[in-house]
This record gives sequence, C-alpha cells and structure tokens, in this order.
Amino acid sequence: MPHVTKPGCARPASGTEGRLGLGVPGYAHPLLAPLEWAELARPAAPLHWAVLDVARGPGGGPDPACREAADRLRARGRPVLGNLELRDGARPFGELVSDAHRFLDWYGVDGFYLAHCPCAPAQLDETRRTATTLRALSDDGPLVFGHGRHPYPGYADCADQLVTFAGGWPDYRWSQAPEWTAALPPERFCHLVHGVSRTHLDEALRIARWQGAGTVWFTDRSAARGADPWEGLPGYWDEIISRLGPGVSE
Repeated sequence: MPHVTKPGCARPASGTEGRLGLGVPGYAHPLLAPLEWAELARPAAPLHWAVLDVARGPGGGPDPACREAADRLRARGRPVLGNLELRDGARPFGELVSDAHRFLDWYGVDGFYLAHCPCAPAQLDETRRTATTLRALSDDGPLVFGHGRHPYPGYADCADQLVTFAGGWPDYRWSQAPEWTAALPPERFCHLVHGVSRTHLDEALRIARWQGAGTVWFTDRSAARGADPWEGLPGYWDEIISRLGPGVSE
C-alpha cells in the first residue's frame, strides 16, 4: 500500500488494486449470521473489505462474538472497517471520535466506514477534519465514505474509496457516472446494489466496470417492507465468487 504523506489524503484501499472485488456493507450479528461471516474468510473470496456494525456503531460494550468474527477476517488479511454513522453530517465530532476509539479498542478494526456521509461542498471541511482524525487514530487505516451517490468531487481527496451508488437494481441499471470520476482509478469507487437477480448479474458486473467501480456488492435480497438487504449472502454467492475469484480476467 502506498504511504500517505499528508493526513486526510486519499490512496487505494488495501487489497483493491487490480481487479473487481467485493465490499460487504454489514452483515447481521455473527451469532445470527454465522455462515455469512464464515464465508467471508473463504480463501477464494475476493474481499476488499467488510463492515462491522455491532449496534449502529460499536455498541455499548465489547462483544466477544463480534471480536472473534473480526479477528478471523483480519487473520486472513481481510480489512475490517468499523461502521461510523455520520447521519449526513449531523453527528457531533466528539461522538464520532469516541465511537472510533471503541471500535479500535474492542475489535481491533483496520479502518472505518463512514455511513451516510454528506455529499455537499459545505460539509467537506468538517468531513475532512473527521477523516484526518480517524487516520491518525487508526495508524493511517483505510477509510470508505458511504455516500450512496456521487458527492462533490472534493470528497475524493479525503477517502480511500467512495460508495457512489447504494440502492436498487432498477435505478442502478440506468445510472451514470459524472465526468470527474473518469480521472480516478476503479479502486476509488464502490457500488452497492440490492435486488439484482441471477439473470441480471452479468449485466450488473458490466455496468460496474463501465462506470469505473473497483469494488461491488450485488445481492438478490430485497429492501421491501423495510428489510435490510445487506444482512445476508446473495443466493448466487458461489457464482459471484467464481466470477470474481483469482485468475478471472477483467
């Protein structure tokens, strides 16, 4: 991984260089989803990072099951990111730093996923301040900004990777990337898409590559009736592993 000489500057997230891989936005608790967490440690899984979200953050105290799941992934060299909820910039700076300390102390996370990260120019300076502090706390660990849409371009200077799409398949198949993204390599972008059927998986992969995303999470799980589509594995898990595994040509 290239060395970052200035806190808050961007660089490729660990393991993302070179080929399309997976970013996991957050499974259910390891006691409720043991298979899912075990599968992330599978040697063939092209995992760029996985988010640990204990209770919309680090929770109220250390959770041994979450620590065990995180340690298993980290032992395989798979980065684990603590989930920090920014609430579109509404979270106080002190709360975020406190949550970051808990994630590091209790779970040994490698870096952080900033959920619901703001997108507007007016909030860039405060987000940069947060990113600089998190890098210092985590010994320059990876940062992924969970915007869910394309932000003001300046945010790309603060994070290793931007989630520039998070939503359903009908919207994704007609989405477009703004021109400024073409100046950056694919490892700087991630797309999270739910409701992708098996028959549309190849099309979804083509869209990701065409729009310049280096990390994806596609699932056939639904967000209907308030369900969390990210809590479990897609029904075509083995198939997507074979599509993206080592030796697969892009």
